[in-house]
Amino acid sequence: MTDLDAFDPGPWLGRSRSLEVRLDPFPAAAFAAALDREDAPGEGDPLPPFWHHLYTGEPVRAADTGADGHPRLGLFLPPVPLPRRMWAGGRLAVRRLPRIGQVLRRVSTIRAVTPKRGRSGTLVFVLVEHRFTDEEGALFTEEQDIVYREPRPLAAAAEPWPLPGPPAAERRWTPDEVLLFRYSALTYNGHRIHYDLAYAREVEGYPGLVVHGPLIATLMLDLLRDRWPGARLVRFAFRAVAPLFAGRPLRVAAFVGDAAEERVTLVAFGDTGRLAMRGEAVLARP
Repeated sequence: MTDLDAFDPGPWLGRSRSLEVRLDPFPAAAFAAALDREDAPGEGDPLPPFWHHLYTGEPVRAADTGADGHPRLGLFLPPVPLPRRMWAGGRLAVRRLPRIGQVLRRVSTIRAVTPKRGRSGTLVFVLVEHRFTDEEGALFTEEQDIVYREPRPLAAAAEPWPLPGPPAAERRWTPDEVLLFRYSALTYNGHRIHYDLAYAREVEGYPGLVVHGPLIATLMLDLLRDRWPGARLVRFAFRAVAPLFAGRPLRVAAFVGDAAEERVTLVAFGDTGRLAMRGEAVLARP
């Protein structure tokens, strides 16, 4: 019997915790500056989709921090006996966006713990649901797919992803170490793969610092905002396929899936043209 065979997820299913935070203007202004944007939301303005991650990082005591910089397992997330942990994807269903200056409340619940075995080894997926409200009621719901895995070498890169046609919008970035540091600080993300190059290379086996998955997802949604400024995001889902690294160019592109431009495929590529993240957004046109 392995440690994973002995692990019982039952006591962790349904576990919940709450967070309440005021949406101060500074984190949004700081993030906009880090992205070279000049449209930072001010008091009373809606917070752009996925920017709520600037406000939902929770303080973690040094004694409760694991060797990888994450909060140690067993605090809220289950103590799955696999050493590597990362965010594999997620979904967002939006009723309303919160506004700067309001108080945001989040209730987080562990909905599923699913072990899987495949070519990439043993994996355990943990589904965490976050429900966000303000004083007027429901705002949006976010689901996060968190994956635990064995310490294995990186898989061989996939072949370049065939484009479905000319993109409706695209943008190129070269995220540097400063941007990764600022995003880690603003989101209170202590995972060392984003700022500790020696750890990323020598412990987790990456060739460089890893660009945050939620940062890539945010760049996707910001591309939507710029291309369709009057549209309202209804749903968004994304899945991480392969990591991207600091100092290397990345490309974010949007492809329209219907004549009404309401369903959009979003993709992020690395410098070799290989797919790193794929998502789909549903927009409500004005």
